[in-house]
Amino acid sequence: MDDVEKAILISFDESGAIDSELKSQAVNFCQQIKETPSICSLCLEKLCFCKLVQVQFWCLQTLHEFIRVKYGSMSLEEKNFIRKSVFSMACLDGIDNKMCAILESPAFIKNKLAQVLVTLIYFEYPLIWSSVFVDFLHHLSKGAVVIDMFSRLLNALDDELVSMDYPRTPEEVAVAGRVKDAMRQQCVPEIVRAWYDIVSMYRNSDPEICTTVLDCMTRYISWIDIGLIVNDVFIPLLFELILVDGSSEQLRAAAVGCVLAVVSKRMDAQSKLSLLKSLQITRVFGLISDDNDSELVSRVAALITGYAVEVLECSKRVNSEDAKVVFMELLDEVLPTVFYVMQNCEMDAAFSIVQFLSGYVATMKTLSPLQEKQMLHISQILEVIRTQIRYDPTYRNNLDILDKIGMEEEDRMVEFRKDLFVLLRNMGRVAPEVTQIFIRNSLACAIASSSDRNVEEVEASLSLLYALGESMTDEAVRVGTGLLSELVTNLLSTRFPCHSNRLVALMYLETITRYTKFVQGNTQYIPLVLAAFLDERGIHHPNIYVSRRASYLFMRIVKLLKSKLVPFLETILQSLQDVVARFTSMNFASKEPAGSEDGAHIFEAIGLLIGMEDVPLENQSDYLSSLLTPLCQQIEAMLMNAKGLNPEESRLKIANIQQIIVAINALSKGFSERLVTASRPAIGHMFKQTLDVFLQILVVFPKVEPLRTKVLSFIHRMVETLGASVFPYLPKALEQLLAESEPKEMVGFLLLLNQLICKFSTLVHDILEEVFPAIAGRVFSAIRRVADSSGPEANTEEIRELQELQKTLYTFLHVITMRDLSTVFLSPRSCGFLNSIMQFLLHTSCHHKDIITRKACVQIFIRLIKDWSARPYGEEKVPGFQSFMIETFATNCCLYSVLDKSFEFGDANTVRINFFINLFCLCFAAVGVMHDIVVTDLQ
Repeated sequence: MDDVEKAILISFDESGAIDSELKSQAVNFCQQIKETPSICSLCLEKLCFCKLVQVQFWCLQTLHEFIRVKYGSMSLEEKNFIRKSVFSMACLDGIDNKMCAILESPAFIKNKLAQVLVTLIYFEYPLIWSSVFVDFLHHLSKGAVVIDMFSRLLNALDDELVSMDYPRTPEEVAVAGRVKDAMRQQCVPEIVRAWYDIVSMYRNSDPEICTTVLDCMTRYISWIDIGLIVNDVFIPLLFELILVDGSSEQLRAAAVGCVLAVVSKRMDAQSKLSLLKSLQITRVFGLISDDNDSELVSRVAALITGYAVEVLECSKRVNSEDAKVVFMELLDEVLPTVFYVMQNCEMDAAFSIVQFLSGYVATMKTLSPLQEKQMLHISQILEVIRTQIRYDPTYRNNLDILDKIGMEEEDRMVEFRKDLFVLLRNMGRVAPEVTQIFIRNSLACAIASSSDRNVEEVEASLSLLYALGESMTDEAVRVGTGLLSELVTNLLSTRFPCHSNRLVALMYLETITRYTKFVQGNTQYIPLVLAAFLDERGIHHPNIYVSRRASYLFMRIVKLLKSKLVPFLETILQSLQDVVARFTSMNFASKEPAGSEDGAHIFEAIGLLIGMEDVPLENQSDYLSSLLTPLCQQIEAMLMNAKGLNPEESRLKIANIQQIIVAINALSKGFSERLVTASRPAIGHMFKQTLDVFLQILVVFPKVEPLRTKVLSFIHRMVETLGASVFPYLPKALEQLLAESEPKEMVGFLLLLNQLICKFSTLVHDILEEVFPAIAGRVFSAIRRVADSSGPEANTEEIRELQELQKTLYTFLHVITMRDLSTVFLSPRSCGFLNSIMQFLLHTSCHHKDIITRKACVQIFIRLIKDWSARPYGEEKVPGFQSFMIETFATNCCLYSVLDKSFEFGDANTVRINFFINLFCLCFAAVGVMHDIVVTDLQ
């Protein structure tokens, strides 16, 4: 072993036993060797005499890189020497009368040799080395070793150059075209003949080499003359290989791959029709068996589905009615087996079940009425869908307890089902009766199925019924079109043995909710709906995920049925007593495991029910009092004992209070402003008392942000519920909210004021005048940090919160101005902030990157001009305002900012320019300058 071989071995060592410094020296030494002029001779010599695979690989890799990079600078003699030597190795010839045993090396060495040959072909075929393929064919008689090498060469040629499955440069595409054209003209028929002779000769003695040849042939069928394969010689041989039982399974599978390549060959529709008919594909149907894991069955399944896809695609491209009839006959012939394959076999990754079936269903839209055979196919497609959407029982426990594995499987299935449900909806429109009959029978069979499969069968059938609803109009659901009335009735009256399962329970409730419009028109089913939601199948289900979802869905049903539920009000409230009791008893938060929003939907549903005017006043008062009184008492008790609590106790109390606020907030949504203020003020009084209690929370827990947020949300709700009667509570509420508010909370505070202004307009003048100075001082002090920040500092959470506050401030100032409240800016306590407000709005009007925000600020100025500018020669309301508008605002905003490069003239620029011209005119008109003169000068 010389130094070169030692260095190569050391550089390839991965055992960790070699010193890192020594390995580095070896790598550097190998790199230096590559730079020597005689490197090609050295590599070829090592390939002949050295049997170390590391050395062989290094030499072949070096040759490959050398040819690829330096081919243009190589001498003619050097090219000839390399070409002759490499070709001799591949053909089992000697080099200078010395035999080279490289073909005895492992597969990866032979593949590397093939890659070197392909690199030479890239540069030299056909102009320089035109005989490479013909010469190789003459050596195939040497046996399987050379045949194997020839197949590796063709495979490498496909991988490295010909195949369009990999991204190619324009130069590579051009070379590939040149090589294919030359091969078609020169040697493709000879290569195909060699393939046939090899398979015929070796099929019994060496099926492995035959498999290699056929796999190689599969790659080339797409671009060679199809007549070389589709003839009375080759096709019978392929089918004979496929159908002869007892032969090598790999060989049979390879033959199937060749037939699939033939089927997939691109050609005009009429030629494809003749080809597909001639194959008599039904011969392979019998090979689909229960042994679905075998390679042969997988390949045959891919062939059958590929054949069906080609038939369907070609049927869309023919114009002749006769040809369409033939295509439909071929399709009818293959579809039953396709459906079986879809349900029972591992599908090829390239085949899209949904895409194929959607295409087939689309062809049915043109057939009216559907024939019996098409009806049968619809049923079979529905069975395929049902099979595909069914969960794997292996994951049953994971899905029920919803652990990490269960969540991943559920997410996967939700995504996987989407296209299948689209297909189902299309079928519901094409053949509604067949679809509904199938779902009815599917549900019946699922209920009767064995317990070990019951869960997945029932869930799949319920999912089909749920998805069917999306293909139907609201009117069709309401009247129970077709079998829908029977389906919904059966759904409501059936108690599934597997109802304790989370997936089944959820899908059952979702499906009932989907068809609530049917119940709306058939009120006799209301008791069944209520039972499903109020017993252990719904809100009282032992699984917390089911009970939570049931609460939300029940609230949706109440919204829809509402007045129709009045006769059942007592029953509903009685059934929900234990749920409500969890909120009216102390320490609920410590009992687990819900978030602060848990239970809100139940209280919203109760509010919707007891908040109707159909409920007698006395009953309504009793219902509301039984809910509000214990909850408020609970809060009052916790507030009284708040000071003596340790941190853990305090955390639990705060969580409990949050829970109660959320519940009462949800409850109040069912009560309209007219009911609580006009027709039944006693109800309004109860909510006012509750609001009074909640405001005490801000006093006892002034710095607990989650509580402040929840109380703020409740005040928003009370503004809508109590109307103007909320005014007496606002000063105290606003004072407490403003006292400890951070920028993030200030956004919520401004939104509350926006709500008050939009609802009550000038009625809130005094309240707004009282709080505005504190707001202005705090907000302008805070947002100054936005202007001062740049670079990475501008992307912190704090800066993003301040930017949100700034955005909300624009809206706040805009709302004040547009609701005739601009006098608030001029009050004695607020006028000190007037300059800050004007400069803030001016800067935004001129420089903000968002044109809508700029325009909103300009609108504020327009309104201020109307409010504050006196008519010509009158006394100024705001001293200096007119001169500010003319000298500063009009110049900077109306002229300079429009001419700035940042101003976009792309879309609707005429509208924008006119907007600013009109604004400028308005500014001058405010001080008596002639409008027409200004317009003329500007334009």
